[in-house]
Amino acid sequence: MAVVFAVLAALANGVAVIAQHVASTAGMLRPGWRMVFFLVRSPLWLFGMAAQAGAFVFQAIALHNGQVSIVQPLLVTELVLVLVLRRIWLRQSVALAAWNGAVLTSAGLAVFLVAGEPRGGRQVPAGHHWIAAIAAATILAAVLTIAARRGSPSRRAALYAGANGIIWALEAAFIKATTDTIAQSGVAGMFLRWPVYATVAAGAAGFLLLQQALHVGPLRISQPVTVIVNPIASIAVSVWLFDEYFTSNAVVLAAAAAGFAVMCVGVVYLTQHAPATVEADIG
Repeated sequence: MAVVFAVLAALANGVAVIAQHVASTAGMLRPGWRMVFFLVRSPLWLFGMAAQAGAFVFQAIALHNGQVSIVQPLLVTELVLVLVLRRIWLRQSVALAAWNGAVLTSAGLAVFLVAGEPRGGRQVPAGHHWIAAIAAATILAAVLTIAARRGSPSRRAALYAGANGIIWALEAAFIKATTDTIAQSGVAGMFLRWPVYATVAAGAAGFLLLQQALHVGPLRISQPVTVIVNPIASIAVSVWLFDEYFTSNAVVLAAAAAGFAVMCVGVVYLTQHAPATVEADIG
Protein backbone atom coordinates (compact mmCIF):
# COMPACT_ATOMS: atom_id res chain seq x y z
CA MET A 1 0.00 0.00 0.00
CA ALA A 2 2.82 2.41 0.85
CA VAL A 3 4.46 1.88 -2.54
CA VAL A 4 1.20 2.35 -4.46
CA PHE A 5 0.26 5.57 -2.67
CA ALA A 6 3.82 6.94 -2.89
CA VAL A 7 3.75 6.49 -6.67
CA LEU A 8 0.26 8.03 -6.80
CA ALA A 9 1.62 11.01 -4.83
CA ALA A 10 4.47 11.38 -7.33
CA LEU A 11 2.03 11.18 -10.25
CA ALA A 12 -0.35 13.72 -8.69
CA ASN A 13 2.56 16.09 -8.04
CA GLY A 14 3.62 15.74 -11.65
CA VAL A 15 0.11 16.48 -12.91
CA ALA A 16 -0.06 19.52 -10.60
CA VAL A 17 3.25 20.89 -11.86
CA ILE A 18 2.28 20.54 -15.52
CA ALA A 19 -1.27 21.87 -15.11
CA GLN A 20 -0.31 24.90 -13.03
CA HIS A 21 2.65 25.75 -15.21
CA VAL A 22 0.60 25.60 -18.42
CA ALA A 23 -2.18 27.67 -16.83
CA SER A 24 0.32 30.24 -15.54
CA THR A 25 1.98 30.49 -18.94
CA ALA A 26 -1.38 31.15 -20.58
CA GLY A 27 -1.98 34.12 -18.26
CA MET A 28 1.56 35.46 -18.01
CA LEU A 29 0.77 38.64 -20.00
CA ARG A 30 -1.77 39.74 -17.39
CA PRO A 31 -0.16 42.06 -14.81
CA GLY A 32 -0.50 41.89 -11.01
CA TRP A 33 -3.90 40.95 -9.60
CA ARG A 34 -5.30 40.30 -13.07
CA MET A 35 -2.99 37.30 -13.21
CA VAL A 36 -4.34 36.03 -9.89
CA PHE A 37 -7.96 36.47 -10.98
CA PHE A 38 -7.17 34.69 -14.24
CA LEU A 39 -5.67 31.71 -12.43
CA VAL A 40 -8.43 31.23 -9.87
CA ARG A 41 -10.94 31.14 -12.75
CA SER A 42 -8.83 28.77 -14.83
CA PRO A 43 -10.17 25.17 -14.74
CA LEU A 44 -6.69 23.88 -15.57
CA TRP A 45 -5.05 25.76 -12.69
CA LEU A 46 -7.77 24.64 -10.27
CA PHE A 47 -7.29 21.09 -11.50
CA GLY A 48 -3.60 21.45 -10.70
CA MET A 49 -4.42 22.66 -7.19
CA ALA A 50 -6.72 19.67 -6.69
CA ALA A 51 -3.95 17.36 -7.88
CA GLN A 52 -1.53 18.98 -5.45
CA ALA A 53 -3.96 18.43 -2.58
CA GLY A 54 -4.37 14.84 -3.70
CA ALA A 55 -0.61 14.38 -3.74
CA PHE A 56 -0.42 15.49 -0.11
CA VAL A 57 -3.16 13.03 0.89
CA PHE A 58 -1.51 10.18 -1.03
CA GLN A 59 1.85 10.92 0.58
CA ALA A 60 0.27 11.01 4.04
CA ILE A 61 -1.40 7.63 3.47
CA ALA A 62 1.85 6.17 2.18
CA LEU A 63 3.84 7.46 5.17
CA HIS A 64 1.24 6.18 7.61
CA ASN A 65 1.34 2.69 6.12
CA GLY A 66 5.02 2.40 5.27
CA GLN A 67 8.57 3.40 6.04
CA VAL A 68 9.85 6.92 5.40
CA SER A 69 12.96 5.35 3.83
CA ILE A 70 10.71 3.77 1.17
CA VAL A 71 8.15 6.51 0.57
CA GLN A 72 10.48 9.50 0.21
CA PRO A 73 12.88 7.91 -2.32
CA LEU A 74 9.85 6.73 -4.34
CA LEU A 75 8.76 10.36 -4.74
CA VAL A 76 11.77 10.75 -7.04
CA THR A 77 9.66 8.99 -9.68
CA GLU A 78 7.83 12.31 -10.10
CA LEU A 79 10.64 13.40 -12.45
CA VAL A 80 10.15 10.33 -14.63
CA LEU A 81 6.36 10.66 -14.62
CA VAL A 82 6.57 14.37 -15.52
CA LEU A 83 8.72 13.40 -18.50
CA VAL A 84 6.04 10.92 -19.60
CA LEU A 85 3.33 13.56 -19.10
CA ARG A 86 5.28 16.04 -21.18
CA ARG A 87 5.47 13.57 -24.04
CA ILE A 88 1.90 12.21 -23.87
CA TRP A 89 -0.10 15.17 -22.54
CA LEU A 90 1.82 18.15 -23.94
CA ARG A 91 3.22 16.23 -26.91
CA GLN A 92 6.65 17.70 -26.37
CA SER A 93 9.70 16.28 -28.05
CA VAL A 94 11.87 14.64 -25.38
CA ALA A 95 15.55 13.98 -26.07
CA LEU A 96 16.83 10.41 -25.92
CA ALA A 97 19.31 11.53 -23.26
CA ALA A 98 16.41 12.50 -20.96
CA TRP A 99 14.84 9.05 -21.40
CA ASN A 100 18.20 7.49 -20.60
CA GLY A 101 18.26 9.55 -17.41
CA ALA A 102 14.77 8.31 -16.58
CA VAL A 103 15.87 4.69 -17.06
CA LEU A 104 18.93 5.22 -14.83
CA THR A 105 16.79 6.88 -12.16
CA SER A 106 14.19 4.09 -12.17
CA ALA A 107 16.74 1.26 -12.26
CA GLY A 108 18.86 2.76 -9.50
CA LEU A 109 15.80 3.32 -7.31
CA ALA A 110 14.61 -0.24 -7.85
CA VAL A 111 17.99 -1.69 -6.91
CA PHE A 112 18.16 0.48 -3.79
CA LEU A 113 14.71 -0.57 -2.56
CA VAL A 114 15.04 -4.28 -3.41
CA ALA A 115 18.61 -4.72 -2.17
CA GLY A 116 18.40 -2.37 0.80
CA GLU A 117 15.13 -3.87 2.07
CA PRO A 118 14.08 -0.90 4.27
CA ARG A 119 12.05 -2.29 7.14
CA GLY A 120 11.20 -1.99 10.80
CA GLY A 121 10.13 1.23 12.43
CA ARG A 122 8.16 2.49 15.39
CA GLN A 123 5.10 4.72 15.31
CA VAL A 124 6.02 6.90 18.29
CA PRO A 125 9.60 8.22 18.39
CA ALA A 126 11.15 9.12 21.73
CA GLY A 127 10.84 12.77 22.76
CA HIS A 128 14.61 13.37 22.91
CA HIS A 129 14.96 11.90 19.42
CA TRP A 130 12.44 14.44 18.12
CA ILE A 131 14.33 17.29 19.77
CA ALA A 132 17.67 16.17 18.35
CA ALA A 133 16.29 15.60 14.83
CA ILE A 134 14.47 18.94 14.71
CA ALA A 135 17.48 20.81 16.08
CA ALA A 136 19.94 19.14 13.69
CA ALA A 137 17.77 19.67 10.60
CA THR A 138 16.95 23.27 11.51
CA ILE A 139 20.58 24.20 12.22
CA LEU A 140 21.86 22.55 9.05
CA ALA A 141 19.15 24.18 6.91
CA ALA A 142 19.87 27.56 8.55
CA VAL A 143 23.61 27.24 7.84
CA LEU A 144 22.93 26.45 4.18
CA THR A 145 20.43 29.32 3.93
CA ILE A 146 22.91 31.83 5.38
CA ALA A 147 25.65 30.56 3.07
CA ALA A 148 23.25 30.94 0.12
CA ARG A 149 23.19 34.72 0.56
CA ARG A 150 26.48 35.02 -1.33
CA GLY A 151 28.06 33.43 -4.36
CA SER A 152 27.21 32.64 -7.95
CA PRO A 153 23.58 32.00 -8.96
CA SER A 154 24.28 28.28 -9.31
CA ARG A 155 25.90 28.04 -5.88
CA ARG A 156 23.09 29.99 -4.21
CA ALA A 157 20.41 27.88 -5.91
CA ALA A 158 22.16 24.67 -4.83
CA LEU A 159 22.43 25.79 -1.21
CA TYR A 160 18.81 26.95 -0.98
CA ALA A 161 17.70 23.71 -2.64
CA GLY A 162 19.76 21.67 -0.19
CA ALA A 163 18.14 23.46 2.74
CA ASN A 164 14.74 22.84 1.17
CA GLY A 165 15.45 19.12 0.78
CA ILE A 166 16.38 18.86 4.47
CA ILE A 167 13.27 20.70 5.68
CA TRP A 168 11.01 18.59 3.46
CA ALA A 169 12.56 15.44 4.94
CA LEU A 170 11.65 16.73 8.40
CA GLU A 171 8.16 17.57 7.13
CA ALA A 172 7.71 13.94 6.02
CA ALA A 173 8.41 12.85 9.60
CA PHE A 174 5.86 15.39 10.87
CA ILE A 175 3.26 14.13 8.38
CA LYS A 176 3.82 10.55 9.53
CA ALA A 177 3.41 11.64 13.17
CA THR A 178 0.25 13.59 12.29
CA THR A 179 -1.36 10.60 10.58
CA ASP A 180 -0.61 8.50 13.65
CA THR A 181 -2.32 11.15 15.81
CA ILE A 182 -5.37 11.07 13.54
CA ALA A 183 -5.50 7.26 13.75
CA GLN A 184 -5.41 7.39 17.55
CA SER A 185 -7.39 10.54 18.38
CA GLY A 186 -9.36 11.41 15.25
CA VAL A 187 -9.30 14.60 13.22
CA ALA A 188 -10.45 16.74 16.16
CA GLY A 189 -7.74 15.31 18.40
CA MET A 190 -5.12 16.12 15.76
CA PHE A 191 -5.40 19.82 16.60
CA LEU A 192 -4.56 19.13 20.25
CA ARG A 193 -1.15 17.70 19.35
CA TRP A 194 1.95 19.46 18.05
CA PRO A 195 2.77 17.43 14.86
CA VAL A 196 0.06 19.07 12.72
CA TYR A 197 1.39 22.54 13.53
CA ALA A 198 4.96 21.41 12.89
CA THR A 199 3.81 20.05 9.51
CA VAL A 200 2.35 23.44 8.56
CA ALA A 201 5.46 25.31 9.73
CA ALA A 202 7.86 22.98 7.92
CA GLY A 203 5.73 23.12 4.77
CA ALA A 204 5.77 26.92 4.78
CA ALA A 205 9.54 27.02 5.38
CA GLY A 206 10.15 24.49 2.61
CA PHE A 207 7.96 26.44 0.20
CA LEU A 208 9.86 29.68 0.88
CA LEU A 209 13.24 27.97 0.47
CA LEU A 210 12.11 26.41 -2.81
CA GLN A 211 10.94 29.79 -4.13
CA GLN A 212 14.30 31.30 -3.21
CA ALA A 213 16.13 28.48 -4.96
CA LEU A 214 14.05 28.97 -8.10
CA HIS A 215 14.48 32.75 -7.93
CA VAL A 216 18.24 33.04 -7.52
CA GLY A 217 19.46 30.38 -9.93
CA PRO A 218 18.66 27.95 -12.72
CA LEU A 219 16.15 25.10 -12.35
CA ARG A 220 18.73 22.63 -13.68
CA ILE A 221 20.66 23.19 -10.43
CA SER A 222 17.92 23.52 -7.80
CA GLN A 223 15.74 20.63 -9.01
CA PRO A 224 18.31 17.80 -8.88
CA VAL A 225 19.79 19.06 -5.59
CA THR A 226 16.37 19.07 -3.90
CA VAL A 227 15.44 15.68 -5.34
CA ILE A 228 18.72 14.09 -4.21
CA VAL A 229 19.09 15.72 -0.78
CA ASN A 230 15.51 14.99 0.28
CA PRO A 231 15.70 11.16 0.23
CA ILE A 232 19.17 11.22 1.80
CA ALA A 233 17.94 13.40 4.67
CA SER A 234 14.71 11.39 4.88
CA ILE A 235 16.63 8.14 5.31
CA ALA A 236 18.71 9.70 8.10
CA VAL A 237 15.53 10.94 9.80
CA SER A 238 13.80 7.56 9.40
CA VAL A 239 16.69 5.69 11.01
CA TRP A 240 17.03 8.14 13.90
CA LEU A 241 13.37 8.82 14.65
CA PHE A 242 11.49 5.71 13.57
CA ASP A 243 14.21 3.09 14.07
CA GLU A 244 14.02 1.89 10.47
CA TYR A 245 16.90 -0.25 9.25
CA PHE A 246 18.33 -1.95 6.16
CA THR A 247 19.79 -5.34 5.31
CA SER A 248 22.71 -6.45 7.46
CA ASN A 249 24.50 -8.13 4.55
CA ALA A 250 27.44 -5.84 3.73
CA VAL A 251 27.67 -6.90 0.08
CA VAL A 252 23.95 -6.43 -0.55
CA LEU A 253 24.00 -3.13 1.33
CA ALA A 254 26.85 -1.96 -0.90
CA ALA A 255 24.73 -2.89 -3.93
CA ALA A 256 21.86 -0.84 -2.50
CA ALA A 257 24.19 2.13 -2.00
CA ALA A 258 25.42 1.74 -5.58
CA GLY A 259 21.80 1.69 -6.77
CA PHE A 260 21.13 4.92 -4.87
CA ALA A 261 24.20 6.49 -6.46
CA VAL A 262 22.99 5.44 -9.93
CA MET A 263 19.60 6.96 -9.13
CA CYS A 264 21.29 10.27 -8.26
CA VAL A 265 23.28 10.22 -11.51
CA GLY A 266 20.06 9.51 -13.39
CA VAL A 267 18.29 12.44 -11.71
CA VAL A 268 21.05 14.84 -12.73
CA TYR A 269 21.18 13.47 -16.26
CA LEU A 270 17.39 13.61 -16.65
CA THR A 271 17.06 17.18 -15.36
CA GLN A 272 19.89 18.43 -17.55
CA HIS A 273 18.37 17.01 -20.75
CA ALA A 274 14.63 17.45 -20.12
CA PRO A 275 12.85 20.09 -22.27
CA ALA A 276 13.85 23.54 -21.02
CA THR A 277 10.34 25.00 -21.24
CA VAL A 278 6.77 23.75 -21.00
CA GLU A 279 4.97 24.61 -24.22
CA ALA A 280 1.54 23.05 -24.29
CA ASP A 281 -0.11 21.77 -27.42
CA ILE A 282 -3.41 20.64 -25.93
CA GLY A 283 -6.11 20.34 -28.51
